[in-house]
Amino acid sequence: MKKFTFVTFMFALILLLVACSSKEQEESTDTASSDSSNKETAEEVVAEEEVKVEGELQFYTSQPDTDATALVNKFNEIYPDVEVKIFRSGTEEVIGKLLAEKQAGSVQADVLLVADNVTFESLKEQGLLESYESPEYSNLPADFVDADFMYAGTKIMATVLAVNTNDVTDLPTSWNVLTEEVAKGNAIMPSPLYSGAAAYNLGVITRQADFGWEYYENLKANEVSVVQGNGAALKAVAGGEKSYAMVVDYLITRGKAEGSPVDLVYPAEGVPVVTEPIGLMKDAKNPDAAKAFIDFVVSEEGQKLAAEIGYTPIREGVAAPEGLKSISELKVISAPVSELIKTRDEDKLKFKEMFGE
Repeated sequence: MKKFTFVTFMFALILLLVACSSKEQEESTDTASSDSSNKETAEEVVAEEEVKVEGELQFYTSQPDTDATALVNKFNEIYPDVEVKIFRSGTEEVIGKLLAEKQAGSVQADVLLVADNVTFESLKEQGLLESYESPEYSNLPADFVDADFMYAGTKIMATVLAVNTNDVTDLPTSWNVLTEEVAKGNAIMPSPLYSGAAAYNLGVITRQADFGWEYYENLKANEVSVVQGNGAALKAVAGGEKSYAMVVDYLITRGKAEGSPVDLVYPAEGVPVVTEPIGLMKDAKNPDAAKAFIDFVVSEEGQKLAAEIGYTPIREGVAAPEGLKSISELKVISAPVSELIKTRDEDKLKFKEMFGE
C-alpha cells in the first residue's frame, strides 16, 4: 500500500513539473512575441517621425510672382531639401492647364492655391483633389475649411473700390459710383475670363437684388475698361490713367504704402470675399512635401508672413495689416456656392458677349 501511495505521489509530482515547465515556456514565448511586437511598433513610430520632406514639389498658384516666391523662400527655410517649382498665372489659366493635364492623363501639380472656393468645389466634383486634414486647420474659422478637408482658405481678400486720390477728393460710398457720370470712361476692372476673384465677383454681384446683370450693363454703358488682372487694374489707377477701379483690397494698401496716390473704399452695400484656398492634388507625386507646404501656409508663421506681405490672414489670432479689415469687420455679400459652380461658365460667356475678350 505504501509503495502504491509513493508511486502515485511521484507520478502527480512529475505531471505538476511538466505543467509548470510548459506554462513557463508559453509565458516566455508570449513575452518574446510581445517584445517583438513592441519593438516593431516603436520602429514604425520612429520611421514615421523620420519621414524626410524632400524632392521636387509642383506648386500651381494665381498669387503674384513676388508673393509666391516669398512664400516658397520662407518654406525653404524650414524644408531646404524641397525644390519648389512654381507655375503662376491667373486662376482661369491655371485651371485650364490642370484640366489639359488631366485630359492628357497626368496632372503635374502637387499642391494648388488659387482665388476662390467655387473653383475648388468644381475640382472636388471632378475628383481632382485629395483629402488632407492639416493639424493647422483647427486654428482656422470652420466656415473656411471644406467639410471633407479637400481644401481650406489661406487669407481674406475683399474686392473693394480703389480711387486715385489726386483725382478724387470726396471718397465714394457706393458701388454705383462706377455707373455715374463722374466715372464715365474713367474706371477699370479685372476680367472674369482671367481672374478667379473677378469671376467670383461677377457671380455674386449679379445675384444681388440691388445689382443683378443690370449693374454690369450699366458698367458697360459707362465705358468701364476691362484688363486681365487686379494688378493691371490698380496700376491704371495708381498711374493716373483711371480714377476708379474694382480691385482686391490688399493691392491698394500695398500701393498706398509704396507711395502711390491711391486709397480704398469698402462700399456700403457690402463686398464679395475670396479666401485663396489651398488643396492637395489627387495622386500628388510628392504628397509629403505637399502636406508640409499646406501646413506651413496656414501655420502661425505662414500667416504672419501673409500679413507682412499685406494680406488679411485667415488664421485666428493673427492681426490684419494696417488699413485692412478683418473678416469680422466686413459686410460680406455672397451667393450659394452650388449655384455659382453651375452658372460660372454661363456667366463668363455672358460677360464676354457684353464686354468682349
